[in-house]
Amino acid sequence: MVRRDGANRGGPFGDDTHVALVRAERAGAAPGTEFRFASPDVESSPIRDRRGSPPKARAFLLAAAIAGFAAAAWHGGSAGYIHAKAWIGQRLLLDAWQASEANGSPVKPWPWADTHPVARLIVPGHGVDLLVLAGASGRTLAWGPGHVEGTAMPGNAGTAVLTAHRDTHFAFLRALQPGDRIVVRRAPGTAREYRVDRTLVADYRALRLPADDRATTLALVTCYPFDAIDPGTPLRYAVIARAE
Repeated sequence: MVRRDGANRGGPFGDDTHVALVRAERAGAAPGTEFRFASPDVESSPIRDRRGSPPKARAFLLAAAIAGFAAAAWHGGSAGYIHAKAWIGQRLLLDAWQASEANGSPVKPWPWADTHPVARLIVPGHGVDLLVLAGASGRTLAWGPGHVEGTAMPGNAGTAVLTAHRDTHFAFLRALQPGDRIVVRRAPGTAREYRVDRTLVADYRALRLPADDRATTLALVTCYPFDAIDPGTPLRYAVIARAE
């Protein structure tokens, strides 16, 4: 039985029970080229330290996380826990992002994490400013949007695929419209701007995303419909944006 709570929800490209397929059309390749994604069954959590206490600089934030999770579980059950984790996660990631900008190399958000921030996703017209993590496993998506391995890095030529949960970090996708501006930052003083080209809904087993290495494209993907109670829906909502 698969647990569907804040610690193990899988993601738009897979969960603990299967490997999902994302079908893409590469330049010069036959339609239907497949990319495979799997989601491990454990979570990289900042409050599961088996090797000692976290750095003092983060002790207060971690204490706030524990208190927030407890309050959320008491008042709102698992839904409140999920939202509290998503909020606290971005605060921890901001600390790591700022440190990586200062020293020019990746910094883990907590010492035992198996991921790190790789980009900053900004949607000015919708008040969105999110840190994107390396990888798109279920344990990663609890804390922020994930960059799908095997796709282009955000801002580079090719298609960069980012994914997150529909009820937390990517809930705003439902409001995006063609022409909306998206900004991706990868390093201090650098930014790549995109414009939303279109949105689409498809079964994940037949989802086709553009993968022309001659173009610079951003694909934001989440589960669909947004208001569904069942987390096991096979539908995916994708926003396709083109670099300016």
